[in-house]
Amino acid sequence: MPTMSIIREKKALKAANPPRANVVSGLLALAPISLGVLITALTANPIAAILGVLLGVIAAQAPRVANQWERAVVLRLGRYIGLRGPGLFWVIPLVDRVQSYVDQRIITTDFAAESTLTSDTVPVNVDAIMFWMVYDAEKAALEVQDYNLAVSLAAQTALRDVIGKTSLTDLLRGREKIEEELQHIIDERTNPWGVTVQSVEIREVIIPDALQDAMSREAQAAREKKARIILGEAEVEIANKFLEAAKSYQDNPTALHLRAMNMLYEGLKEKGAMMIVPSTAVESMGMGGLLGAAAVRQKQLAEGNDNKSANPPV
Repeated sequence: MPTMSIIREKKALKAANPPRANVVSGLLALAPISLGVLITALTANPIAAILGVLLGVIAAQAPRVANQWERAVVLRLGRYIGLRGPGLFWVIPLVDRVQSYVDQRIITTDFAAESTLTSDTVPVNVDAIMFWMVYDAEKAALEVQDYNLAVSLAAQTALRDVIGKTSLTDLLRGREKIEEELQHIIDERTNPWGVTVQSVEIREVIIPDALQDAMSREAQAAREKKARIILGEAEVEIANKFLEAAKSYQDNPTALHLRAMNMLYEGLKEKGAMMIVPSTAVESMGMGGLLGAAAVRQKQLAEGNDNKSANPPV
C-alpha cells in the first residue's frame, strides 16, 4: 500500500505539469511558417519553408501561461532566475526552461498507517486526511526534490510515531488532541520546504475483530453492572420508604385498618382475582372478617357467572 501511494503521488505530479500550448504560441509559430511557405511558393526554394518551420517552433517556446493559482519556476541554463505568473510571461527559447508549475491552492492528501502498534501493543489501521498548501513556491521548488511526495511520506511517518506513543483508549477517545499533535509535527517537518499544514483529520480507526468482540463484551458487562447497582439502590430506597410507612402505622391502628381494606379492594376489584394474605396479618390487623366477606362476595360473583353461562339469554 505505501508503494501504491507513492506511485499515485508521482502520477499526480506528472499530471500537474503537462506541456502547455497557448494562443500566443500558435500565432508566433504560424507567422514565420506562413512566411517561409510563401517565399518557397514564389522562389521554388524549400529552404525558406524549412527555416520558417524552425523559426516558428523556436518562437512558440517564448510565450508561456500560468494559471491564477500557479507560479512557474524558471531556470536559465540550469540557474534559478525567479518565479513567473500568473498569466502570460516570456522566456528565452533554448536558454530558459520552465522547471515546474507550483500549485498554491489548498491540497488534500490522504495517508494511512497499517498494522501499527499502539503503546499498549494493539495493532491498528488508521486512515487520515491532511489539508495543506504551498506558501513559498521558491522553497518548494528548490529545497525538496518532490514536495508532494515528501509531504505525503512525512505525514505517514508522523502518524506512525504518534500511534506508537498513544494507547488504544486515547486513540479512540482523544482524536482532537491527536489531530492537533499530528498537525504540529507535520508542520515542523514541512515548513522548511515552503509548505504549511492547515489541518489533519483522522477518518477511521480499525482494530482487530477479536478485540472488538472483547471490548463489546466489556461494555455490556459494565452496563449490566451499572443496572444492578441502580436496582440495588432502588431496593434500598423502597425499604426506607416502607420503614417510614411502618412507623406511621405503628401508633395508628385505624390507619392500618384502612390500609388493609384498601389492599383487599385493590386485590379483588378484578373479577376472579386471588389474594394471599399472611396469617400474622389476619391476626394483627383484624382482617378475618374482611377476608370472610370478600370470600363470600367472590363466591357470589362466581355463582352468578355460572348461572349466566348455564342459562344463556334467548
